[in-house]
Amino acid sequence: MKRVFVDTNIIVDLIADRRPFSKFAIRLFSNAENRKVKLFTSSHSIATTHYLLKKYVDEKQLREILENLLDYLTVVAISQDVIKKGLKSKHKDFEDALQIIAASTIDNLDCIVTRNIKDFKGSEIPVFSPDELSDRL
Repeated sequence: MKRVFVDTNIIVDLIADRRPFSKFAIRLFSNAENRKVKLFTSSHSIATTHYLLKKYVDEKQLREILENLLDYLTVVAISQDVIKKGLKSKHKDFEDALQIIAASTIDNLDCIVTRNIKDFKGSEIPVFSPDELSDRL
């Protein structure tokens, strides 16, 4: 079973049904539901997704959606250690540095999936766009 770290934009694509990107997010989470893939994300991604979508989705409904997603996502904490490493990281984008460092704490992780490939350059973990990953699953 592949172990995949899911970046924030993939979760937002799924919940907001941002087309054409949402089809890949739907496929990814369907694979998780069918136990073909194990998904991870960071606590930061959950909080950021809520922040970005609360203007567009009813608060109660959004919280229910996020809670339901936790059936398919294992959440990795953004700890003080992760933040310190992110601040010292050579990655240009701090937020993405946090994602990469959080992902690196997961044993036997196969890859990171994001639509923001350029800011994940230099990651020690392979990074795929949603369509590339979809072809590999």
